[in-house]
Amino acid sequence: MKHLLGSVLLSAFLLSGCETLSSLKPVGSSQTDISSGLQSKISEVPQTWQASQARLGDVQIGWIDRLNDPILSGLVREAILNNRDLQAAAANVERAYALARQAGVPLKPTIGASGGGDRTLFLTGPIPDTSAMNWGVSASWEPDIWGRLKATQKSAYASAESADADYIYAQHSIAAAVAQTYLAAIEALLQIDVSKKSLATLSETDRIVDVQYAEGLAMAQDVALSESDLAGRRADVAVAEGRYRASLRALELLVGRYPAADIETSKALPTVPALPNADTPLSLIERRPDIVSDGLAVAASFYNLDQTKANRLPTLSLSASTGSTSDQLKDLLNPDQIFINLASSLTYLIFDNGFNKALVEEATAQQRAALSAYAGTILKSLEEVETSLDQLTVLELQVNALRLSASEANRALRIANIRYNEGEADLLDTLNIEARVVSAESALVSAERAVLNEWITLNLALGGSWE
Repeated sequence: MKHLLGSVLLSAFLLSGCETLSSLKPVGSSQTDISSGLQSKISEVPQTWQASQARLGDVQIGWIDRLNDPILSGLVREAILNNRDLQAAAANVERAYALARQAGVPLKPTIGASGGGDRTLFLTGPIPDTSAMNWGVSASWEPDIWGRLKATQKSAYASAESADADYIYAQHSIAAAVAQTYLAAIEALLQIDVSKKSLATLSETDRIVDVQYAEGLAMAQDVALSESDLAGRRADVAVAEGRYRASLRALELLVGRYPAADIETSKALPTVPALPNADTPLSLIERRPDIVSDGLAVAASFYNLDQTKANRLPTLSLSASTGSTSDQLKDLLNPDQIFINLASSLTYLIFDNGFNKALVEEATAQQRAALSAYAGTILKSLEEVETSLDQLTVLELQVNALRLSASEANRALRIANIRYNEGEADLLDTLNIEARVVSAESALVSAERAVLNEWITLNLALGGSWE
């Protein structure tokens, strides 16, 4: 048997002509190989964040609850349970792990059993009726000589774990999307209040203008200006109410409800929590789920290359079977009737017109692409954190400036109304100042929501879990 196996291997080697087994033998990727490949892409990551306001310390979890809005916390948990995209992602994770388990099946022998019987009846003639019964058990196994099957299994499990990490990041992203859509709905509600407050002011101004016009103290031009601004503000209220309903429907869609625009929200924006700890850039690489997912995809590509190389090497199959055939049931287990069959086969594809070589080249290119994608995800993630840290400073300055702007515009409007009522200022100046009040207050509401949005974006970028 040993001489036969050696002859087959030698013949296959000689016939292949241009390749040796050592050149085809897979590298056998280890954790060190993969870690080295990953490390080559993160060697230039700095030790600290460049944004001056970054705080060291472990990244906090439970950032949704830190907004201290029970309605929002409940909606996020509802979305995690009901969101259709998340349900599809969860099903894909289950499928990936099932495929990984399937990939491990060939590593162990397979065993099967069979049994049956038949009877032949002759309607006429001297030939007697015949019957036969049989049973059998068979087993087969492919020894994983070159590590091909193990590489296939490792690649499948790395892919499954990558899908799992993507699912976790999808949960984080859905939580952030629900929170930001929720805040957009509250902002729309507050913009309605700004427009209605302005509408009330303009309605009072219009009433005064009508009285003055009736008494001959105001011109028809003043009446037209007042009516024009009043109608314009009514339009602003209608638009703001439409945006509010659209935000509610978007929120309902995220949490898996029918978009009826009747979901409950708070009436005011939550207080901006303190800036979260940012730890270090290197810790982000180990923690953020989408980076982890791409790292696992790199590992899968290493194992896939090993498997592809091993596919070009000889495969050995072993099989054994036993059973019995008899025309008498009592003789089926008779030792004299039982047979045992042992077999082995060695297969080596001598010439495939370059097909498997092309597969190796494809797997090598896929490995390079996975490493590049991994590096790209890292750089994008670092950029997101640095940008959020910077933008939070910018937005804080903007909110403070807009708060002062709105306060001073309201003070100017109070003075203008007094001067107009006393005949010391014309209507156009008063209406212009009122428009500036609306603009400043509306911008302030948007900026306050933008700060909260950026705070959520930073937590998501840092890879902090929402719960």
